[in-house]
Amino acid sequence: MAAKLNSKSDDTFESSLKELEDILAQLENPQIPLSDLVEKYERAKKCLAFCRQKLDDAELSIKKLSKDSSEDFNIEQE
Repeated sequence: MAAKLNSKSDDTFESSLKELEDILAQLENPQIPLSDLVEKYERAKKCLAFCRQKLDDAELSIKKLSKDSSEDFNIEQE
């Protein structure tokens, strides 16, 4: 699981979000050893940072597209 974001083919928002959700579910286990807890927490931070960066990139792209759009889209009624 830890190498998931290191592979270019798996570098997607969806895969990182899924991994983050999986880690958070694992962290709810009160029996998890402290060393595993710290490792999972670090991995969750990396996944979260990756997801935030992807969201920021998407927001910037949308703002650029919106700024460049000089015409309104009209939906014609049939």
